[in-house]
Amino acid sequence: MNLTPRQIVSELDKYIIGQDDAKKAVAIALRNRWRRQQVSDDMRAEILPNNIILIGATGVGKTEISRRLAGLDNAPFIKVEASKFTEVGYVGRDVESIVRDLVDHSVNYMRSEHVSAVEQPALEAALENLLTLLCAQQLETPDDSKVDKRQLHDLRQELRPQLEDCELDDLMVELDVDAEPSGMMQIISPIGMEEMGLNIQDLLSPFMGTRRKKRRVKVGEAMVILQQQETEKLIDMEQIIQEAIERVEESGIVFLDEIDKIAGSNDSDNPDVSREGVQRDLLPVIEGTNVITKYGMVQTDHILFIASGAFHMSKPSDLIPELQGRFPIRVEMDDLTKEDFERILTEPRNALIKQYKSLLKSEGVSLSFTRGAISEIAEFATQVNARSENIGARRLHTMMSNLLEDFLFELPDTEMEKIKITQKTVKEQLKALVQDEDLSQYIL
Repeated sequence: MNLTPRQIVSELDKYIIGQDDAKKAVAIALRNRWRRQQVSDDMRAEILPNNIILIGATGVGKTEISRRLAGLDNAPFIKVEASKFTEVGYVGRDVESIVRDLVDHSVNYMRSEHVSAVEQPALEAALENLLTLLCAQQLETPDDSKVDKRQLHDLRQELRPQLEDCELDDLMVELDVDAEPSGMMQIISPIGMEEMGLNIQDLLSPFMGTRRKKRRVKVGEAMVILQQQETEKLIDMEQIIQEAIERVEESGIVFLDEIDKIAGSNDSDNPDVSREGVQRDLLPVIEGTNVITKYGMVQTDHILFIASGAFHMSKPSDLIPELQGRFPIRVEMDDLTKEDFERILTEPRNALIKQYKSLLKSEGVSLSFTRGAISEIAEFATQVNARSENIGARRLHTMMSNLLEDFLFELPDTEMEKIKITQKTVKEQLKALVQDEDLSQYIL
């Protein structure tokens, strides 16, 4: 990734309205990763990421900014809620599981990239193997050396187009598959191994060999099984794991949501030991440490941590000083206005109105909104956010869902080619809902 900060912001603008300060901060953080790769080796190890705290109410774009940022760099990304580490008492979930989950995601992503690269050769090899099985079955001999080569060639040429056109999918064929381990062979891991993403079965499997068994399946299913087998032969899992770990260490992004929920209390009479304990557990992972995963040791020194929270009942300074020091960049997010809602409905590439237009187009129906309708939806969303829980842009999802509910239910049974949503339509559909104080509390 070699985008400039301005280009990064421009890309984020395609999906997120406003929040210029936050976009600028994350754009600099992402560009600094590229800059770090250009310096000398001895200096590169010293340059650590400037982690960021995004401060703002729910629904203003904190998660979306982080997720889209990771997508620009194809960076391993994971979102975790800091409050998850306090749900089971003072100990909570092992904070190092954040890194293990990030590595799992990276390995799966890298594996899918490698699988896509070998898809065609794996398919060709599977086709050839299946032809060999079918020929052996029709000639009633497992040994090609005892078959007339010309006869075998002609049979393969005859079966190939039939196989490619799925004409033989219902035929039965016998092939070797990996045997599922029996219940007696399962090995129970010691307590704590699962938390590290490890189990004894995984550790010993390279030394236990692979058991195979014969299985009769239809040709269609056999093709899938054989392609999977050929894919495994063509990809190098050691290389995949090495690349995945490197990407985590050099470009991983962790979005740590609800960090305000673990901010300590200033009440000296009731110190929150649980929350402070979670902060201290998080500290070494964010500062930089080695974490054991089932794929090997992973260094966290250069993983970028983006934390977020509303901080209604607390403030960043309520975090322990050591943790505050690991988040030097703090950005206050702007509350969304009616004008922001109007833009959110129409401008981003994934705007809600564009999404619903695409959904109804699949039914052969053209959906349109007048400017008055868009303004009215934004106005209602603003009113409900002001009167009940402010959930930001997420309020628009409920508004749009309620507005179009009847149309979505009736189609395609109702013969309709065009739907035009006007300001009057919006008022009729949403006014009663918004005016009901009790019900509006639950519009989430």
